[in-house]
Amino acid sequence: LLQDYSPGEKHLLLQLSNGKEVNYPVASPSDLPPLGNPDILEGENDLTALSFLHEPAVLHNLRVRFLDYSSIYTYCGIVLVAINPYDQLPIYGEEVIDAYSGQDMADMEPHIFSVAEECLLTFQTSIIISGESGSGKTVSAKFTMRYFAVVGGAAQQTSVEERVLASNPIMESIGNAKTTRNDNSSRFGKYIEIGFGRKGDIIAANMRTYLLEKSRVVFQASAERNYHIFYQLCASRELPEMRALKLDGPERFRYTSQGGEIHIPGTDDLSDLERTRNAFTILGVQPDQQMELFRILAAVLHLGNVNIQASGRSSDRSYIDADDRSLAVFSKLLGVEGPQMAHWLCQRRLAVGGEMLVKPMSGQQAVEARDALAKHIYGQLFTWTVQRLNSALRTQGRQSKSFIGVLDIYGFETFDRNSFEQFCINYANEKLQQQFNRHVFHLEQEEYVREELAWSRIEFSDNQQCINLIEGQLGLFDLLDEECRMPKGSDESWVRKLYDQHLTSKPHPHFRKPRMSNSAFIILHFADMVQYECDGFLDKNRDTVFEELINILKASQVHTYYLLNFRQSLQMLMDTLNSTTPHYVRCIKPNDLKEPFLFDPRRTVQQLRACGVLETIRISAAGYPSRWTYEEFFSRYRLLLRGSQSQEQAQASCRQTLPELIPDPDQYCFGKTKVFFRAGQVALLERLRAERLRVAAVIIQGRVRGWLARIRYTRICWATVTIQRYCRGALARRLALTLRYTKAALVIQKTYRMVVVRQLFLMIRQATIIIQAFTRGTLERRRYRLLVAEQAAVLLQARVRGWLARQAYRRVRAAVVYMQCCVRRRAARRALLKLKTEARSVERYRELNKGMEVKLMQLQLRADQEVGEDIRVDSALSLPPGLPASVLFLCVRHADCSGDQTHTRSLCSAAVTAMKAALKKHSNDVDMTALWLKNGCLLHDLLTQHSPKQTLDSDKLVPLTTDLSVLIRALSNLCITIMKTMLVMLSPCLSGSAVKLGTSRKRAGSDPRTVGGDAPTMGLVLRELGALHTALSHQALPPTQMEQAFHQLTYLISASAFNSLLLRKDMCCWSRGMQIRYNVSLLEEWLRSRGLQAGGAVATLEPLIQAVQLLQAGKKSEADAQALVQTCTALSSQQIVKILTLYTPSSDLDERVTLNFIRTVQGLLKGRSDGQPPQLLMDVRRVFPVTFPYLPPPVLHAEQLVIPDSLKISFLRRA
Repeated sequence: LLQDYSPGEKHLLLQLSNGKEVNYPVASPSDLPPLGNPDILEGENDLTALSFLHEPAVLHNLRVRFLDYSSIYTYCGIVLVAINPYDQLPIYGEEVIDAYSGQDMADMEPHIFSVAEECLLTFQTSIIISGESGSGKTVSAKFTMRYFAVVGGAAQQTSVEERVLASNPIMESIGNAKTTRNDNSSRFGKYIEIGFGRKGDIIAANMRTYLLEKSRVVFQASAERNYHIFYQLCASRELPEMRALKLDGPERFRYTSQGGEIHIPGTDDLSDLERTRNAFTILGVQPDQQMELFRILAAVLHLGNVNIQASGRSSDRSYIDADDRSLAVFSKLLGVEGPQMAHWLCQRRLAVGGEMLVKPMSGQQAVEARDALAKHIYGQLFTWTVQRLNSALRTQGRQSKSFIGVLDIYGFETFDRNSFEQFCINYANEKLQQQFNRHVFHLEQEEYVREELAWSRIEFSDNQQCINLIEGQLGLFDLLDEECRMPKGSDESWVRKLYDQHLTSKPHPHFRKPRMSNSAFIILHFADMVQYECDGFLDKNRDTVFEELINILKASQVHTYYLLNFRQSLQMLMDTLNSTTPHYVRCIKPNDLKEPFLFDPRRTVQQLRACGVLETIRISAAGYPSRWTYEEFFSRYRLLLRGSQSQEQAQASCRQTLPELIPDPDQYCFGKTKVFFRAGQVALLERLRAERLRVAAVIIQGRVRGWLARIRYTRICWATVTIQRYCRGALARRLALTLRYTKAALVIQKTYRMVVVRQLFLMIRQATIIIQAFTRGTLERRRYRLLVAEQAAVLLQARVRGWLARQAYRRVRAAVVYMQCCVRRRAARRALLKLKTEARSVERYRELNKGMEVKLMQLQLRADQEVGEDIRVDSALSLPPGLPASVLFLCVRHADCSGDQTHTRSLCSAAVTAMKAALKKHSNDVDMTALWLKNGCLLHDLLTQHSPKQTLDSDKLVPLTTDLSVLIRALSNLCITIMKTMLVMLSPCLSGSAVKLGTSRKRAGSDPRTVGGDAPTMGLVLRELGALHTALSHQALPPTQMEQAFHQLTYLISASAFNSLLLRKDMCCWSRGMQIRYNVSLLEEWLRSRGLQAGGAVATLEPLIQAVQLLQAGKKSEADAQALVQTCTALSSQQIVKILTLYTPSSDLDERVTLNFIRTVQGLLKGRSDGQPPQLLMDVRRVFPVTFPYLPPPVLHAEQLVIPDSLKISFLRRA
């Protein structure tokens, strides 16, 4: 708003978000545009948290989240709004399931998994998924059941998960069809109950179906298809087992060619049938039963091609040719008599005066009878299939103690021409909407009671009047059933009764008559006003098949009306929903073109009205929609508060100051833990806060400008004094230079005169010295040559004499050394031969092991006497590292010396079994696990050291005679299992530790009973890691094995923290990044202080560190984008874009990341090859390979062992 508005003005000067200025006409105050929400609520993940609750604000918030943030899920109180992206998103993998499992859903971003997780916490719940065709209802139901299956697990090897998922292709084949709005539209509603056992595992499932569109079997509108199964059968007609069905192309059958759409682009009907048959096999349907089902379906197609002709003599009669090929194939496939079927398709039996008469039917009546029979057969087949699936989804011998229901049903429908099917669908949605309204209102009341608010009754629109119009006394249902019982009842007669009852006699506010039609009526539903055409209402309600045709098919007919059955099944559904805690998922179709991430606001708001989301908004707006905890309110608006400014007294400060900020006490209310505001009050507080910040900014600007002026004045004064000083210095230097030049001239003159005289003197002296030096040099050179000649002669004589003496000495010494080597070599060979003979001597071997046989017998006797005794854990931990393994190895050596290889192997096998039993007994004890990890590794190395292959290169080791290679491999596998068990034991207390930083805003409407436990803090994690390091160090585990353990644990910490960062919008801000970086630095310092950084543990933290750097870096210019791309090399392109999209300003000094900047980063990332498949979250289930290389231990001697008395093995004696 660029100019203030005053009452009476006719225009508003507005500035749009793109900077364009417009004049908005205002005829009256009611034409004023709705107010926008403050920037802090931009992209809010809960629509009820918006300050201004109206359609434009809701639509704008959904558009921002859908287009700017690529977030398809948004909360609306207890409703999850899901917008179909028409694209594959990487947000449904197992890593995402792990990230949501067991978490506090109030802290997580909206997701279909968050609704499923809340259901798992309480059970006895229902998930109601609704929306129009093509909005993604079935996909949402699939992912919900997949979450239950993955998190809950299956009770048997053939898991219920596999069987539940296998039912989807079957139900899609027989219940889905192409419509003008959706290529795979579900033409029925279903309610799936997933049963859970006592341990929370899935043990059974059950499916109930509603509103199967049987009329589609015999009629399809333009650009639509029949059910997929018919086209799949036609596509597989060339298969050997299908040739007996006598099928042809779908364009040759009346029931599959009416809509003109034979094929769906991108769909292979042949492969779809193969997937359907595989699903039947998984569910236990035998191939012969499948072929029986296909025969019935093929018979329905052939029945549609039966040619019924009008008799030439009378228009009231009809007949079927005796050689009609379609009738013959139909009769053969079902095993019925063709002539009898042809007879009763054209005639019917009437009871008149106690007598049975046969009356012929006209051609149109016969066609209707044929189509009714086709619908009846298909309906019975559909019911049998559902019953067969339910029997396959039950687990024998186990009863479910609790269940979770998933309802996938049509949304509200309105077309250009609405008939009986739309009437039933909209009636069901009226009932669901009433239950939804009452549940939302009940939750609002519970919140107020929990916060001890003095609240008055909130008025909300109840659609009971519309429901009474349909199902009440003399309502549409009563009048329709009454008309169906009339012998000559018609649609026109029924509509006239409606006019008389609800327009003339007792006008109903929800019933109207169209102006230009006498065969239609209008009902004002909760979502829209719908006009229904009465044609076919009676026939579809009767749903009658003549008894003679049923008898031919050898099936009995139960004479009930369709609406009666539908009302009973709907009432059962409502009773089930009312007995559970409902959760709502509203699926929205953003556009009719099925284009990815294209947002049509008109279509979206139309669906929001139809699915009741705006009704939720209205109910919330009637009370106190904006809710802040006192801590959140104090943190945001502390600059508006007076009194104490400490966090501990936040509630007192809020209660003291808020009445001054909002004078009307009806606009807010104080609860026990929250302060509640009516619509628009948060925007008012934001305006007051902005005004306070503006005033503070003006004061700060004044102070800063004064300070800058004083600094400028000080600099001018300092510059003036400096200039004066330099000027005076320049004048003084000029005078000094003049005096220096004068003195220098005098010095030059006298120096020049002296130089002329001195040069002459030096020239004469130089000549004299040269003559003297030449004469003296000549004499000395002559004397030098004589001395050199004499010295050379003496030196030559000395060198020759020395060389002759050395040559003689070398010859003598070489001869002496050679003689000594020969003597010593001979003595060494004799000593070596003697040592080898002694080492390999059996007698020597028996002397070394003397007494070991007696010791073995004593060991066996004592073992039988002391069965069941076990050392205490404290005593075991105080043993020297590797003592049990050393004792076991000496026992193995003794058994090997006795020559009994079977006994040796059994002793080793018993040792491995005993270690496994000890680990199972102390599976949650880190110290005991470390103890047996050390002993297992040491025993493995000792056995390897004394194996024949290792002793070939050593003369000090005596090899074992027994082949223990299999047991050595078993020990290696056991050590790997122990290491993995230890890592799994510590995994739960390490997940998410780096991001556990305090409170965050909870979404409105979250149930406090479903809040999960707190994630571990960094201090607790460091204590757990320290305890593990102490246990491993106490057992003297090799550094390489310790590095492997901490490498895996740090990866788990980094991956879980990184995934939590990507799934929680409140964590993607600058301040949270600082806190996470501090936690990571503590972990890095801990690893370096213990020398564990070389094993790759620190490297696993790199993605988390780069994600934090991304939060803290600048995000404005193109240079910032290039720096981010070059820095974040450990992050994938999707991860970088996701963090930038979720980035939330933590203060007013920060700004959101613009879309242009995100697109710039995406452009730079296109040229980068990550070398890995694109993924959003890190795989927390990734396990690095664990290896235990052979490390030769010191040679073990029995004399070196000190066995404590606490072991109670004094019966062991050294030989």
